[in-house]
Amino acid sequence: MASDFAIFIGEMMRRPTEVVAIAPSSAAVARRMTDGLEQVKGPIVEIGPGTGSFTKAILERGVAPERLTLMEMNPRFCETLREKFPGVTVLNRPAQEIEKIGLRDIGAVISGVPVLARPQIQRDVVGRAFRVMAKDGFFTQITYSSNAPISSDMQAELGLRAEKRATVWANLPPARVFSFYRAGH
Repeated sequence: MASDFAIFIGEMMRRPTEVVAIAPSSAAVARRMTDGLEQVKGPIVEIGPGTGSFTKAILERGVAPERLTLMEMNPRFCETLREKFPGVTVLNRPAQEIEKIGLRDIGAVISGVPVLARPQIQRDVVGRAFRVMAKDGFFTQITYSSNAPISSDMQAELGLRAEKRATVWANLPPARVFSFYRAGH
């Protein structure tokens, strides 16, 4: 089987508008993105898993494969994810369809989908995710900006608050991890 990096580079070259990162996320970022998942109840959804760096970390936290659903638009990545993670549900669907996949009371969403400076994506992805989340559910997002990837105005519109979890220098480029919660939680 080809390495994750080789698959990633191949798909980045074939589909440059879909694969926007410059390298797969590091294990250090994956650990920070998945902090606390061992306490989450209910289903967990990962959107934009790519080659599965976060998926691997989610499963290493003790999350049962049958509780994890991956939503990935790239067919080659989906094929690789199905091979690498038996028992995990892999859907070749965009993150905007999270309300249509039949899950409710989602405990957490882990996102590798770029949402910075894209208000419509924020509404369509983050807003819809919170419609099917448990009351105490959270949405964790990677970004390469020093600021929260969702503006204060958009957080207010969606009824959310941001919490910066970490800055991870051991990543190319350095990454920040933010979690979003309902404003009252």
